[in-house]
Amino acid sequence: MYTVLICDDDRDIVSALDIYLTSEGYRTIAAYNGEQAIEAVREENVDLILMDIMMPRLDGIRATARLRESGGNIPIILLTAKSEDTDKVLGLNIGADDYITKPFNPIEVLARVKSQLRRYTTLGGKTPAQTAEDGVLRNGSILMDDEAKSVTVDGEPVSLTPIEYNILRLLMKNLGRVYSTAQIYEQVWNDPALGSENTVAVHIRHLREKIEIDPANPRYLKVVWGLGYKMEKME
Repeated sequence: MYTVLICDDDRDIVSALDIYLTSEGYRTIAAYNGEQAIEAVREENVDLILMDIMMPRLDGIRATARLRESGGNIPIILLTAKSEDTDKVLGLNIGADDYITKPFNPIEVLARVKSQLRRYTTLGGKTPAQTAEDGVLRNGSILMDDEAKSVTVDGEPVSLTPIEYNILRLLMKNLGRVYSTAQIYEQVWNDPALGSENTVAVHIRHLREKIEIDPANPRYLKVVWGLGYKMEKME
């Protein structure tokens, strides 16, 4: 089930989009300004964002820019008024994938959502590693066989602890997505993330020592300052 984040300061529009999308089997999350949208992306596994341009506190243009600066490649469809042509162009230039003009047709909304999700899952957003049916995840020279619970780097086996393995699997399944230390802790340890920052950092350091050529200058496991960690997508 795909999760769609709906961000608009008009609660009636959020409710309408929620009805359209849930009737087609999507899970939805609501946000009412750009700051809430960014926070939702940090805390939830979001597959697509419907983002209004004109919002208080943090508008859709600046929110889109921040999401792209953090390395996220989640599809973003802007919700725009007909008078916002300049903003449409700006939004596309800074990383939005598409836009829908208000008032919108439910059929058009669903078609655009399906189109962007199809692109995301088949053309490089969610990489083949994330959709592999054989249980094998690949990123650059790292290969993880989730059925055999084995990892190789450049063809050489790497011995990981269960915690290290689960952190690597989480990040490899979500290439480019930034996870906070709290999110990593909660998903890997299955416990509330109270005072988890140092614990996660230690395991990330050990993991880097095992999979990176130069752990001090990692190619794969990147820190996003103030936000958390991500695995860089490599060819």
